[in-house]
Amino acid sequence: MISTNLTTDAVTQFAVLDALLAGAYESGITVAEVRDRGDFGIGCCEHLGGEVIILDGAVYECTVDAPPARMADDDILPFVDVCPSRDVPGVDVVDADLPALTAAIESELVSRNLFHAVRVDGVVATLRIRVTRRQQHPYRPLADVTRDQVETELAGIRGTLVGFWAPSIYQGITVAGLHLHFLADDRSVGGHVLEATIGVGQLRVVAYPRFHLHLPTDPHFLRTELTHDDDHRIVTVEGGAR
Repeated sequence: MISTNLTTDAVTQFAVLDALLAGAYESGITVAEVRDRGDFGIGCCEHLGGEVIILDGAVYECTVDAPPARMADDDILPFVDVCPSRDVPGVDVVDADLPALTAAIESELVSRNLFHAVRVDGVVATLRIRVTRRQQHPYRPLADVTRDQVETELAGIRGTLVGFWAPSIYQGITVAGLHLHFLADDRSVGGHVLEATIGVGQLRVVAYPRFHLHLPTDPHFLRTELTHDDDHRIVTVEGGAR
């Protein structure tokens, strides 16, 4: 029997995580192009100047100096995962920290070999998120950028966790396991999730059997040979959300 949580759509990704780790993020894809490929996803702002949430067709940037704001169609994203959202039955999640939430998500997976979109709507009892600062040329590797990231701790805030669960074989291409961003319902705050405890929420997980990867073609990316030798770097920069 085929799961009702399995769609025939694709997750589309621009660039690879190892390129960010190598400091190769000069170019990107426009918001307009991203919206052509889906209405749900996560990414980062141009020059790593913040975190991006794509929710219900709107693309929001979370930066260090302003509340989340909708991005213009010609804004650039150097890294993004996006897909068409699908309405599937939700699962109640109560008093779940990040390990418990991860376990709940993994219990809903159609297969550990497929990409899954993850959405949690509700009240987050405790939350720690980060936003990175915009970089200038020459661009620093992501691990260096996150050393001076801006972190925010919140409690009792209503909002949505948006992200993906990816198979382990794609580590370095993207973040293997769970990668989440958060956006408050009142659009007052958002960012990359480091730690979270769900008070009361509705979890939805959708499986995608297709993965479309688009690579940059700017000179910096083309001359930077990417390797995946130091897996611990990803664990470090992603924090708890994995």
